[in-house]
Amino acid sequence: MAEKDERLFAMLMYLLSFFFPVLAPLIIWLMKREESELIDYHGKEYFNFFISFTIYSIVSGILILVLIGIILLPIVGILAFIFTIIALVKAYNGEHYRIPLVIRFIK
Repeated sequence: MAEKDERLFAMLMYLLSFFFPVLAPLIIWLMKREESELIDYHGKEYFNFFISFTIYSIVSGILILVLIGIILLPIVGILAFIFTIIALVKAYNGEHYRIPLVIRFIK
């Protein structure tokens, strides 16, 4: 696979995650992970990010009962958006970007 195609597919995982958070990145990752180490890396990174920020959102949602979640939930949403944009740009540049605050479930 050409390097430009690898970078494009890695970037598309993050871009399409805005519209189809699980399905689109999963399809790209499963189809192309054998062909490209960059796509495999960003696929794992995206799903670790998705699982981690889902956990953070659920905990923040529960903490709304204690009023602290009212502040935390928007912060988690804003950070998820910002980190996705940064990862999208880094993937298109062909860089291995480790998203901050992510728990590494998939290695």
